[in-house]
Amino acid sequence: MAAAAISHLRRGAQHHAVLCISLSRRRFSSSAVAAASPLAAAARRLLSTTADSATASTSGEHYKPPPFDPFRAATLSPSAPPLESARLEDEPPSSPPPQDEAAASVAAHEQATLACQELELEGLKAGVEAVKSREESPEEKEAWWLLSRAVVNYCGSAVGTVAANDPSTSQMLNYDQVFIRDFVPSAIAFLLKGESDIVKNFLLHTLQLQSWEKTVDCYSPGQGLMPASFKVRSVPLDGNSEAFEEVLDPDFGESAIGRVAPVDSGLWWIILLRAYGKITGDYALQERVDVQTGIRLILNLCLSDGFDMFPTLLVTDGSCMIDRRMGIHGHPLEIQALFYSALRCAREMIGVTDGSKNLIRAINNRLSALSFHIREYYWVDMKKINEIYRYKTEEYSHDAINKFNIYPEQIPSWLADWIPVKGGYLIGNLQPAHMDFRFFSLGNLWAIVSSLATQRQAEGILNLIEAKWDDIVANMPLKICYPALEYEEWRIITGSDPKNTPWSYHNGGSWPTLLWQFTLACIKMGRRDLARRAVEVAEKRLSDDKWPEYYDTRTGRFIGKQSRLYQTWSIAGYLSSKMLLDCPEMASILVCDEDFELLEGCACSLNKNARTKCSRRAAKSQVLV
Repeated sequence: MAAAAISHLRRGAQHHAVLCISLSRRRFSSSAVAAASPLAAAARRLLSTTADSATASTSGEHYKPPPFDPFRAATLSPSAPPLESARLEDEPPSSPPPQDEAAASVAAHEQATLACQELELEGLKAGVEAVKSREESPEEKEAWWLLSRAVVNYCGSAVGTVAANDPSTSQMLNYDQVFIRDFVPSAIAFLLKGESDIVKNFLLHTLQLQSWEKTVDCYSPGQGLMPASFKVRSVPLDGNSEAFEEVLDPDFGESAIGRVAPVDSGLWWIILLRAYGKITGDYALQERVDVQTGIRLILNLCLSDGFDMFPTLLVTDGSCMIDRRMGIHGHPLEIQALFYSALRCAREMIGVTDGSKNLIRAINNRLSALSFHIREYYWVDMKKINEIYRYKTEEYSHDAINKFNIYPEQIPSWLADWIPVKGGYLIGNLQPAHMDFRFFSLGNLWAIVSSLATQRQAEGILNLIEAKWDDIVANMPLKICYPALEYEEWRIITGSDPKNTPWSYHNGGSWPTLLWQFTLACIKMGRRDLARRAVEVAEKRLSDDKWPEYYDTRTGRFIGKQSRLYQTWSIAGYLSSKMLLDCPEMASILVCDEDFELLEGCACSLNKNARTKCSRRAAKSQVLV
């Protein structure tokens, strides 16, 4: 196990060092991270986009170079070397250190990072013990009992939880199956409680269901696709009607309503795999050949070349938590935030070999481009909306301001009076000549958790939620999106979907399961007060209402008209939120801090001759100005 841990640590020494400081002080707040190093403050200044920049200053303290624009970079030499390998012309060449000295340096580095990892693991184990010993409320005790009843067993081992255990309905549809996205909050609850076996079994059994064969049949899953869900079935053994065996029957979307493949399943699987390793110290699982293969297949599927010019993933409607037609086809924020988080997690876990260097390089390049694209083009606040309002259209050049040919008339009438003066958010979607200005909770919250959003943007998102509490939280946290589609817009965009009527289900409904992700975001930003306030709102009703799937109406006062009761991820989301609030250090298994290596890459790209003159030393010198 020590060898596996050392291999894992080579990929994240700098991030582990930051985390060790946080764990040793038992603090997890944005102020603590900001005070830890002047590099953090400089990083936030550099990675802040033009939409949220402060007043320009000629002093070095407020220096902020203009952001690197990948559309402008298209004019650079295509034969230039990658950022990772380029060097400054005026940087003096250095001879390689002697072999003995290099070996000693590597050994010292491995020893230091291993010690850091052990310190982190000790802190997390202490957190698990604290969670076990904490006093539980009657609502929590009921929730744990219900969660245990939802556990699904396969060949004598727990492998997941069903989506819902509603005794009031005979039409279970696929709610009696184990969904990858639905199981994640259950897995977090089990991990925080020290019950990790069910999570390990889930990770390995879903990996066995992953599609490993290349196909050209449009009705068959492509290579690397993870199933949306699976069900344990008993089938006759060799035609014997008296002997049965258990099998796992996966659904890749071919049985789902709309027949849409799940894009988010593989992303959630990678995120959960990293969380499992961090809290258990079982990095040997990540090093297994089949697990490494599974990670690479998912990444190859997501990073494959296509016709799209953007670094964001192009997907269809219904490919994520919003699994029905809701006008999110294209580049929905939820998928991009999960994609970014999965890339960050995968980069930590992929074994560094000669065969993986190209994949790691592709991950780094995609992360850099994706973070810039989302931060620059998806962010809106009052300043940015004013810019869009004055956009000129039909611009043709690399210097165009309105790069996506957005018509100002697209700005909805509700937005100007809704967005607060201090605050903003990441829009739901961006395509040529189209901006979806709806606020989607999951995408914005996970952008905070994964550090896809800048520090200033993350603060702005929470400020907006606080300012618009009655719209986004009200009587039950949290609105899946705001506002709802109504009237003719609802008829055209949803196809007159009777389940997604205004302020119901995915169309502006309130989903208690989003509570745990809101709690994570608040802990990361040092705003636990907001999370506690939301949990208190949920506690007033969840148990009495029998843990429903979602709530209806503009303020979330009614139980959803087609809502399943005893919905497992509503139960698990509440439990995870309570445990995280009592032991906020445990949030480190899921959150990602700002990536300074990506920052260095962006800094290199600021130079006009960045592709031919750059190095990490030059980048760091710009950050530390």
